[in-house]
Amino acid sequence: MAVLSVRNLTKSYGGRPPALRDVTLEVPEGVTGLLGPNGAGKSTLLQCVLGLLRGFRGGVEVLGVDARKSPRDARRLVGFMPEADAWIPSMTGVRAVAYLGRLGGLPKNEALRRAHDVLHHVGLGEAVYRDVVEYSTGMRQRFKLAQALVHDPALILLDEPTSGLDPAGRDEMLGLITDLAEHHGKHVVWSSHVLPEVQRSADQVVVLHQGQYRGTFRMEDLAPRPGLFLLELEGASEAFAAEAQRRGLALTARGGDESERRRAFTAQIAPERACEAAGLLLASAAASGVRVRRVEAIVEDLESVFHRLLEAKVLGAKAPEAKGARS
Repeated sequence: MAVLSVRNLTKSYGGRPPALRDVTLEVPEGVTGLLGPNGAGKSTLLQCVLGLLRGFRGGVEVLGVDARKSPRDARRLVGFMPEADAWIPSMTGVRAVAYLGRLGGLPKNEALRRAHDVLHHVGLGEAVYRDVVEYSTGMRQRFKLAQALVHDPALILLDEPTSGLDPAGRDEMLGLITDLAEHHGKHVVWSSHVLPEVQRSADQVVVLHQGQYRGTFRMEDLAPRPGLFLLELEGASEAFAAEAQRRGLALTARGGDESERRRAFTAQIAPERACEAAGLLLASAAASGVRVRRVEAIVEDLESVFHRLLEAKVLGAKAPEAKGARS
């Protein structure tokens, strides 16, 4: 089931080029990273889904609810954590979160109880009665997450949730995001440009670039790239390279320690011969008198997938050579 679907979504600001251009995509269950360079249209997409922007074309469904025909019903299913600070001055944390709960349809006492619960959950239990203006940057990020959770929505939209946090704060926020999905059954769409963080916590990513949809990729499909290996040698690498080339292997230098005559290379062979690679590398080493210190398959990371999706030339076609990627 898609937790979020958009069809032919187009949004322009005045006479400028469209921020979103005919975007059609589906977001599956779980934790989804919404990726793209600055200006890709990520925040615009989230705001169109929430109905915070008007004047766009196309359709939006949230958990099967048509967000254009029934915007209030759709918003009850969604919690939103904006990138910018959002609070009412001179309100304590618990009062501000409870107020958001009331706006989400909760009775007064239930809203107050939920406000206490979610503030404790995000780690602000000892600051519930402090004025939000006194909160640090990290506390404000947690406070915004509490606001998004107070009415117990099924879908959480997070816009740059780790922005401004130190490394420890980032780890704690990532832990909260993972916990929401694994232990509380929430679906999360997380806008970010910090790829290593998304790779740690997301089940899949959706990529936007220049207002267009470029593809979807599942984290479980990050796998060794057939025929591509990382190789570390000790000895005369020129002779080894000649031997390896004679056996059908191509080497690309990656650097090394000249003082110890250690060199690192990327070794590539035709994918259909990948199972032969280790034997051919060892045979090349034996013939050239070098010592192989390390051989390991190169595993594709999210950054390489991301850049290949950005470089895809034909939208609507399968992304180039990315297992599990859909454009």
